[in-house]
Amino acid sequence: MTTQMAGHLLVECLVEQGVTHAFGVPGESYLAVLDGFHAYRDRIRFVINRQEGGAAFMADAQGRMTGRPGVCFVTRGPGATNASIGVHTAFQDSTPMVLFVGDVGSDCRDREAFQEMDYNSFFGPNTKGLAKRVERIDDPSRIPEYVARAFATAMNGRPGPVVVVLPEDMLVKQVSSRPLPRIEPVEAWSDPGALRQLREMLLQSQRPFVIAGGGGWTPQAAQALQRFAENWKLPVGNAFRFQDTFDNHHPQYAGDVGIGISPKLAQHIRESDLILAIGPRLGEMTTSGYTLLAAPRMTQKLVHIHASAEELHRVYHADLAILSTMNAAARSLEVLTAPPSLPWEKRTESIHADYEANLQPQALPGDIDMPAIVATISKLLPADALVTNGAGNFASWVHRFFRYHGLAKGHKTQLAPTSGAMGYGVPAGIGASILSGRLAFTIAGDGDFLMNGQELATAVQHGGKSIIVLLNNGMYGTIRMHQEREFPHHLSGSQLQNPDFAALAQAYGYNGVRITQTAEFEPAFVKALASDRGTVIEVMLDPEVITTRTTLSAIRDAALKR
Repeated sequence: MTTQMAGHLLVECLVEQGVTHAFGVPGESYLAVLDGFHAYRDRIRFVINRQEGGAAFMADAQGRMTGRPGVCFVTRGPGATNASIGVHTAFQDSTPMVLFVGDVGSDCRDREAFQEMDYNSFFGPNTKGLAKRVERIDDPSRIPEYVARAFATAMNGRPGPVVVVLPEDMLVKQVSSRPLPRIEPVEAWSDPGALRQLREMLLQSQRPFVIAGGGGWTPQAAQALQRFAENWKLPVGNAFRFQDTFDNHHPQYAGDVGIGISPKLAQHIRESDLILAIGPRLGEMTTSGYTLLAAPRMTQKLVHIHASAEELHRVYHADLAILSTMNAAARSLEVLTAPPSLPWEKRTESIHADYEANLQPQALPGDIDMPAIVATISKLLPADALVTNGAGNFASWVHRFFRYHGLAKGHKTQLAPTSGAMGYGVPAGIGASILSGRLAFTIAGDGDFLMNGQELATAVQHGGKSIIVLLNNGMYGTIRMHQEREFPHHLSGSQLQNPDFAALAQAYGYNGVRITQTAEFEPAFVKALASDRGTVIEVMLDPEVITTRTTLSAIRDAALKR
């Protein structure tokens, strides 16, 4: 019987699961797997990252784009802990991911060997928010079983990350096992009785509102959701950083239900008598700190549709809870028969008109007009381009002014962390570009960029192309904003002394340009689109321009008057 090294078998199992790219930082604890990537190099590509956090973010982007687990490899101890930010993001964002961790040999285990740690204690479900499951493979013949189970766990129910630990000595053993067949996620279908009840609740409503988002959406599911909304003339808002779930150009789109929500949209939601939450967890950012929708019992009636039974009734007590994957839920909803006329049609039109009005900017100081820059990006960016960001006030410019075509057009286009992880946008855009060959556009802040800016080297090495608009205001802007609100007399810990970002980009092999006037942006962006290399456009933003609606001075003055 033919045998092979266990590390090679592991790579073969990934190939069987349809994995074409794995991201990671090499380590001596999984050299046998690296050799496996060489053996199967015509079928799978190992993308070499410069830091494990960036690698895990790229795997998260992979999971969001494909709906199948993104794959990341790191070494033990520091490698695993560096990657934990990506695991946490995948958990909070409901993204399927498998993190493989090379570990100490079995003969050294439980002695606090070099870089040894207890992965179950660190990543396990008992930690309330890092991984869905942690496995350790001690028997190399069972590698196919563990890989298949990791993929099934990552995809089924509420998608999320799984951690698989690989003892170094296990990986070099000879095995005759063969990969198991490709795992497909299981569809959980809506209960027919619950669907009838949902229809009755709609018929009794006067002011319904849909909040769509969360993990598990496919283009087909998004298209079915759109048909359901059209049949019932429903206003649809997208949950925080799931803005591509429903087409932002659609005449029934209501806006982004997230940080910095439009005041008029917030009022419409408060005045609704029925909330249909299709997919989102209804977390803190979507609910404005659990105040937009009162927890645990809303004043509105709530229909909550989610793929995980553990999420239903966990925070919000729903009047109707439906356990279903998004694909099955949307396909069930689109066949619900609507009456010939509905009392809220004019309200839906009014809500969309308020969304359109919210696109009109407030006057803000400085030589850079960010709404105009976002309008230029929207005009010139290809429709299938990926749009990524990390965490910071800078992201609010695209959240408010950029209009996503959405999954219904056939492509996942937004990659952004609901976990609020700084440093996500740069590696996510690069990884997504390497995976798909599509252009990635990233908006970053100066603090955010330097969290994972080193991954520009990964882009150059592996042929990824991203255009990064880097807003440089010389500070951690979100923190400074909160300081002005809470401690207006003190400035501490939020100032930044930055490098020349354009020169730094050029050193990595990207194009780099700095602009100080709005008129300089469009020519720079057009040149970046035409280039065969990635580009960083450093935008020197007035520090006063802290949000899309107000200034630092206005925030400080309001705080001093309290």
